[in-house]
Amino acid sequence: MNGPRRNLRLALQGLAFGQAGYFTAAQAVDLGYSYQAQKYHVDSGNWLRVDRGLFRLPDWPPAPEDQWVRWTLWSHGRGVVSHDSAALVHDLGELDPRRVHLSVPFEFRAVDPAVVTHPTELLTKDVLDHGAWRVTTPLRTLLDLARGDTTQEQVTAAVGAALEQGLTTVQRICTRSDEAGDRAALRIERALGAAAKP
Repeated sequence: MNGPRRNLRLALQGLAFGQAGYFTAAQAVDLGYSYQAQKYHVDSGNWLRVDRGLFRLPDWPPAPEDQWVRWTLWSHGRGVVSHDSAALVHDLGELDPRRVHLSVPFEFRAVDPAVVTHPTELLTKDVLDHGAWRVTTPLRTLLDLARGDTTQEQVTAAVGAALEQGLTTVQRICTRSDEAGDRAALRIERALGAAAKP
């Protein structure tokens, strides 16, 4: 019995190592852990229960990407870190969101007070893959910020930061700004004008 149990434990560790120590109840079931076994491991302190159906290996060192992995797993891998949260990831301006922002498919229905969901259809070119989580590209993030409730000052700061870091170019921003709608295009135009001033 030690062999199969060890193999099971190693399989779970391999999965969790790729997800910042996190794993879901469904993933554990797929590996061969029954719900009764899951309860045993939580009660024994082998696993930490983070949320309903979400666990983490104990003593996992904290890292900046922890929250992105956690909420990606909450969304069953369907959410992409976006808007204010993506701006934080890319260090675009002074945005410090109190809730995690995720772009999700239109049919996504889950809700949580810690998450703001943005139903949308993302193009592959607008997403960066970090393995256990994904985030919108800096350019797509700028379009989302300009389209949303972010203040003009924050949009201007984000555009300036993206250009200063070389994350995108004025030409790329101008090429795609129209697809964000008239209001967003105008806000981006103002931000680019401010960035051009000496």
